[in-house]
Amino acid sequence: MIRTIGLITGGGDAPGLNAVIRAVVKTAVSEYGLRVVGIEDGFEGLLGETHTRPLTPADVRGLLPRGGTILGTRNRGQFVVRTGETSSTPDEIYRVALANLKRLDIDALVVVGGEGSLGIAIEFDKRGIPVVGVPKTIDNDLGCTELTFGFTTALDIATEALDRLHTTAASHDRVMILEVMGRHTGWIALHSGIAGGADVILIPEIPFTMESIAQKIHERDLCDSQFSIIVVAEGAKEAGGLEVYQDPGDRAHAPRLGGIGNRIAQEIEGLTGKEARCVVLGHLQRGGTPNSFDRLLATNYGSCAVRVLMRGEHGKMVALHAADIITVPLARACANIKTVPTDSQLIRTARDVGISFGAADEAKYHGQEIC
Repeated sequence: MIRTIGLITGGGDAPGLNAVIRAVVKTAVSEYGLRVVGIEDGFEGLLGETHTRPLTPADVRGLLPRGGTILGTRNRGQFVVRTGETSSTPDEIYRVALANLKRLDIDALVVVGGEGSLGIAIEFDKRGIPVVGVPKTIDNDLGCTELTFGFTTALDIATEALDRLHTTAASHDRVMILEVMGRHTGWIALHSGIAGGADVILIPEIPFTMESIAQKIHERDLCDSQFSIIVVAEGAKEAGGLEVYQDPGDRAHAPRLGGIGNRIAQEIEGLTGKEARCVVLGHLQRGGTPNSFDRLLATNYGSCAVRVLMRGEHGKMVALHAADIITVPLARACANIKTVPTDSQLIRTARDVGISFGAADEAKYHGQEIC
């Protein structure tokens, strides 16, 4: 029987995290008479001298429009296993955390996070703690759900940035480059690029060449459009090349992507003779007030997560499917990153309105014609 739910927010922050916390607490307390314990600083709050706080409806008042997370979050620590590395004591870490959960009388967990945090959540579920996951990432790259909360707010911010760059680019006849987040996937770049009227969209799924980008800029010059707008995901790479890192990382810190926008600006100036400038949005995409859609989605996810636990399900993630909230196995949701299909309708739409993807063979990425 579940009497107390532990609530964890892990990984990178995203607009809507506090809305999930609010929904979990209000649903758990008001509908089911449960106790909710917030675990601070992600899973790290379960180790050593635990960091937790009780959460009541009074504690979550005013959280709906508030950015960040009142519980704090971490995307590194003892639970995080870096790609290509192994931990020598993962079982011991889980044993300590499980013992602390028992001491705190926590019967089940709601874990809010991306593939990393939800991958850790799977291990708790396997070890006997019922878990329901809530999908969170501005990159929208979690499998089995149409949308993750935080994505549409990040998209709004990127689109507004493109709108603002248009006026200054046109005033100076410049090439303006907007670098957005997207380590492995180009959802933010693709959606904001179409919505913001970009001329070139560069995403990790489609390798680009500088020559193709320069050709698109030249074509615009011939049509008396003396400026160009490029949006690039941080993980985009040249054909035959690698991602660009501003920090290669070490055993204590993960590599940090960044710099592809500035590299493109330098190359384009050399190839076209046009002045090029780069703006990196960075963490502006993560911070601040969630938009109305993300507030609604986050609230729906949080409420449904509690209901799923109370009907006896676990090892599941709540997910959006055709406007309904469904449950999917956590393991399936984390199995593969959801990348942009290069034959998707959005790719076709972008091509139809004259957007280039910088590919050496643009015709290869024609997209679907389904309407």
